[in-house]
Amino acid sequence: MTEPIKVDIWSDVQCPWCFIGKRKFEAGVKQFAGEVEVEYHSFELAPDTPVDFEGTPVDYLAKRKGMQLADVEAMLERVTTIASEVGLNYDYASVHQTNTGKAHELLHFAKAHGKQGEVKERLLSAYFEQGRHLGRIDVLVAVAGEAGLDEADARTALESGSYRKAVEADVAQAAHFGISGVPFYVIDGKYGISGAQGSEIFASALAEAAAARTS
Repeated sequence: MTEPIKVDIWSDVQCPWCFIGKRKFEAGVKQFAGEVEVEYHSFELAPDTPVDFEGTPVDYLAKRKGMQLADVEAMLERVTTIASEVGLNYDYASVHQTNTGKAHELLHFAKAHGKQGEVKERLLSAYFEQGRHLGRIDVLVAVAGEAGLDEADARTALESGSYRKAVEADVAQAAHFGISGVPFYVIDGKYGISGAQGSEIFASALAEAAAARTS
């Protein structure tokens, strides 16, 4: 039996293109005639962000990127429109800008319990569509429970920081690979794809990786 094509994905739960890219990647997988195994890796776009940032995403991005507020608002309007084209309902008026370190720890906890993909989806939706504060452990524990994970175990893992080193290892590996932006996909350990590409790009790369195994 042929082993699945392994896809390692570096992303952040507060990255709008990562959610959009997830949908496009999933569409590409559907076009590919083979099995795919996905593993998510941590990438913190803004590790210096406080858990309780005082301001909106517009305020934060204007300050971080040195842009005018009107330009940031226009940029977010464009990305919201693109998200809607792949079935996502971004609600930036309700987004809580925060530090995503603990959310990444939850993803590693979820991976250890076979639920990483489901938790990743729930975290992205919670951040962009539901206006939930992903910097708060209570919220993350609730997300874990919604995915069928034990809430008490999730809380213990998050409060103890037992998966922090795993997050740091992912970040270090991204730096080693020269990954400076997300989403970033490594297909079968050989092919790198940066950004929220079209589904056909992902399907083609998966087919190429599968063909390379038999050549």
